[in-house]
Amino acid sequence: MTLLFLGLFAFSLVLSFVATRQVRDIATRKGWVSVPQEGRHVHQTPLPRLGGVAIFLAFSVSLSVWLGLSLVFPKLLDGLAPATLLRIYLPACLIFCLGIYDDLHGAGPYLKFAVQAVAAAMLFAGGMRVLDLPLIFGAQSLPWFVGLPLTILWVVAVTNAFNLIDGLDGLAAGSALFSTMVFFVVSMVVHSGLASLMSVTLAGAILGFLRFNFNPATIFLGDSGSLFIGFMLSALALAGAQKAPTFIAVAIPVVSFGLPILETALSILRRLIGGRPIFTADREHIHHKLLQMGFSHRQVVIVLYAVSALFAMLSLFLLWPTGSTLGLVLAVVGTGIWLGVQHLNYLEFGELRRVAQRTIDQRQIVINNLSVRRAVEELKAASDFDQLRRVLTAAFASNDFDAFELHLRPLPGDQALAAENNHHLHWQKFPHITAISNEPSWKLTLDLVTKSNRRRGSLVVYRIYSRRDLQLDVNLLTSEFPSALADALDRALTTPDIFVPVAESETAFMAANL
Repeated sequence: MTLLFLGLFAFSLVLSFVATRQVRDIATRKGWVSVPQEGRHVHQTPLPRLGGVAIFLAFSVSLSVWLGLSLVFPKLLDGLAPATLLRIYLPACLIFCLGIYDDLHGAGPYLKFAVQAVAAAMLFAGGMRVLDLPLIFGAQSLPWFVGLPLTILWVVAVTNAFNLIDGLDGLAAGSALFSTMVFFVVSMVVHSGLASLMSVTLAGAILGFLRFNFNPATIFLGDSGSLFIGFMLSALALAGAQKAPTFIAVAIPVVSFGLPILETALSILRRLIGGRPIFTADREHIHHKLLQMGFSHRQVVIVLYAVSALFAMLSLFLLWPTGSTLGLVLAVVGTGIWLGVQHLNYLEFGELRRVAQRTIDQRQIVINNLSVRRAVEELKAASDFDQLRRVLTAAFASNDFDAFELHLRPLPGDQALAAENNHHLHWQKFPHITAISNEPSWKLTLDLVTKSNRRRGSLVVYRIYSRRDLQLDVNLLTSEFPSALADALDRALTTPDIFVPVAESETAFMAANL
């Protein structure tokens, strides 16, 4: 059996190497190339994108040779079931045809999903299906009307996950190679001969193609390759689930597909958070982010190969599941994903962190909002300038602003503004700062207009730049507050009263604040 596996691997590798060169040359002559699109593609020159044809041919011919030799040497069929091979191969051919059509003519997402769902249903009918989900439904077997949609979901998710990471030379093929070798090892351990044979044959076909696909690539995998490989890996996972223990059958494929699954999950979450269609193409994938960080094309691929290898190694630890092993794998995977996503600096997840922090700070936000609301109510009853001044000082001393300047506009009939230079009022939290305008800060200017449309000046509020978010809903300052302050000023300044000079008011305010 070992000689059979080695022979199929070597034959598939050589055949894929030869076929890839031929497919590349034919596709170039026919003009079946991928033209780079600004803002989406990384490559600079048109390249053929039918590399999946070479992988499919190498895989198919290698298995055909095995079946042909088994007619002469029946021992080659020991422990293997050609009928099961056929039940996987036929829907795989359907997926391959879908990929060819997409490479040559373009296929919409709904057509892709529909064909993939049909292929998944064919797998289900052939006995490759999700049998149970012990974490959710316990040890009981799932009825067909539950198992069928779960099988379709699994196949569609994995198939498109490998299609999604096919954005750099050699990335999808290399990541798939690591996952394929994991399936070969797992199949050998659980004595699934057919899954071992198919996985080692697929690994040889991928490796032979990778010689021409690694950076700088001369041919792309294309949807014919990425969809076919993704579908085959999802089918092999289902085939292995028939003999492997439930935990191994579920956990190992999920972990070994770590990179494409992570990429798919991040892409869906980003687009949902950003309010964009899920199927919109962008340059925010993991490999794009690494390129933006200054890594070269080849360095990015090598880094992601290392990530794929790490996921593959961790998945093999689950062959001997214990409480400590599972905990270690989950801890390493969870910590790695968390740290990796943090360093990629996705704007969408930064916004989620800001919302979460604002939720934590909600109590202080409520306190600051109430100080503004309370000031509005007190301003409605204020009748003199001293009272108005105390209301303003109390309101801004208890919120996140650091200073304010009240600029008054004299109008005919204002008796309290008879003296010169009494048209301004200043207040700030920090007495050691000579002028808030000299500090790195931002300001908000509120025009003060009464309900009778009389302009009474403006209020400028300042805040020194800080990493800490403003713990206040600014719309409270821009809605009722300016009007209430303007009406209070109108009442105070048209009443015969003594207006305290600026210097005295500043001294009094600072003393009170201290």
